[in-house]
Amino acid sequence: MVDIEKLKKLREETALSWDDCKKALEMANNDLEKAKTILREMGKESIKERAEKITKAGIVACYQHSNKRIGVLVELACESDFVARSEDFEKLAHEICLQVAALKPQFLKPEDIPQEILEKEREVYLKQIEASNKPKEILDKIIEGKLEKFKEENSLLLQPWIKDEKKKIINLLEEAQSKFGEKIEIKRFTRFEI
Repeated sequence: MVDIEKLKKLREETALSWDDCKKALEMANNDLEKAKTILREMGKESIKERAEKITKAGIVACYQHSNKRIGVLVELACESDFVARSEDFEKLAHEICLQVAALKPQFLKPEDIPQEILEKEREVYLKQIEASNKPKEILDKIIEGKLEKFKEENSLLLQPWIKDEKKKIINLLEEAQSKFGEKIEIKRFTRFEI
C-alpha cells in the first residue's frame, strides 16, 4: 500500500504524473529516495529539472483550413533535432495548430495577458452583476471566477484540448515531455483569418 503523504511529496518534488510516482513508490516499498532513483532508471526525469533545460531545436508547423481563410503558424521547441524530426513531434505540433485555429487563443499563458486587459474585463463583469444586491465578498468571488474563465479561454496552455476536453494543452506538452524525455515548449504562435 502506497503512503499517500509520500506520494504527494514525490509528486510535488518531481512534478511527474501520479501514476509514475505511485508505481515508483510501490516498487521502492515507500522509500522516497529509492522511488526517485527508480523514476530516473525508468527514464522519468523530473519536470522541474527539465524546466531548466534549453530548447534549442524544434519546428515551425503550419496549418491552413480547407476554406483557405484561416491559417496558423506554431513554433514548437525541444532539446534535440532527433526529437524535432520525429513523426510524433510533428503530430503534436499539428494538434496545437488545430487548437489555435479552432479556439483562437490570444495569449500563450495567463501571465502574458496584460493587466489593463484584465482590469477592463473586471469592470465589465462588475457592471454585469452590480444590480444583483449580493454581498461584496460574493461579488468578488463571482468576478474572480469570471476572470479565471477568461484566462482559461484566452491562454493556449490552459484551453481544453479540442479532441479531449478532460485534457488541457499544457497536459499534452507534459505527456510529450514524458514520452520524449525532453523539455517541450510552445515558443509562439500566430493565427490569421480573413
